[in-house]
Amino acid sequence: MSTTIEKATFPDLGKEQCIALTTFRKTGQAVTTPVWFAERLGRIYVETHADAGKLKRLRHTARVTLAPCTYNGKVTGAVSKGNAHILTEPEECRVASAALAKKYGLMRPLFHFVMNAQRLLQRKARVNQVCIAIEPIAG
Repeated sequence: MSTTIEKATFPDLGKEQCIALTTFRKTGQAVTTPVWFAERLGRIYVETHADAGKLKRLRHTARVTLAPCTYNGKVTGAVSKGNAHILTEPEECRVASAALAKKYGLMRPLFHFVMNAQRLLQRKARVNQVCIAIEPIAG
């Protein structure tokens, strides 16, 4: 009798434009944010500002949930569990950025331009982008 270990996978999110990414505070309180994402080789990649609250929460716990959603965050599909980590290796970051660029095309640099212009108008310093990789977990 052979046993097969199935690797956890995310449901097909290929046509979705946004996911509702939920991270957790130290208190366990969930914080959900709609984000752009790209999927490559079974991983979900997300990009965010280096000063984003979700990064602080991820440093505390890697546990996340995600679900397809509208641009304003209304969940439209099943929730999946995952573990996230902040990418630190330059090659991993290039893979994530390339996947996001391929999916969103010109919308992505336009979005970054608008966000940076908004920060400039608010007299806030420009903030670097940080990439996050999310891997599925069973259950």
